[in-house]
Amino acid sequence: MSDYFYEPSKGHGLPHNPFKAIVAPRPIGWISSLDKQGRVNLAPYSFFNAFAETPPVIGFCTSHVRKDSVNNIDETGEFVANFCGADLAQEMNITSASVDPGVDEMKLAGLDAAVSTLVKPPRIARAIAALECKHISTTQLKNAKGELIDTWLTLGEVVGVHINDEFLKDGIFDTAAARPLGRCGYKGDYVEVNTLFEMIRPKEYKASK
Repeated sequence: MSDYFYEPSKGHGLPHNPFKAIVAPRPIGWISSLDKQGRVNLAPYSFFNAFAETPPVIGFCTSHVRKDSVNNIDETGEFVANFCGADLAQEMNITSASVDPGVDEMKLAGLDAAVSTLVKPPRIARAIAALECKHISTTQLKNAKGELIDTWLTLGEVVGVHINDEFLKDGIFDTAAARPLGRCGYKGDYVEVNTLFEMIRPKEYKASK
């Protein structure tokens, strides 16, 4: 059995870099924040995930330059991670465009804002869920040689959770009904989660002899 091997530092030798297609699907953190002047910023990040449960901690990475989201969160200490269903895919994509600082991407995409409960940045009214967060840290990442790279990891503690009532069924968040989007790499590949299967973790496993 053979496989294709490459060292990223030496190039992949393929028509397109496969890294983001391999690490997929990745949830999209649609981050809303405020600058010091109180202006709204909204941007989607596919290098996003949950890192702890108690207390809940989420984080996202931005690369190449420190983007407005990171600067705003460092300055104000708060943000909201909104979650995008397939019905908001086009609006999410609009907010990924590069615009001047101070431009309200929420208004640009025709999205209604909703007041958050414990933080100042607004949340997206039609989001399938939204996590209000307090800033923990922003860290510039390093490579294996200890050299700083142009990538910043922002972590936040979730202090408040909003769930769209439409997707709560008998107290259970219906992920398939919410149809969350995931990023799958290459130029514009996304996936919609609309089916689930259940596989319960075994309490004890003994290998057969």
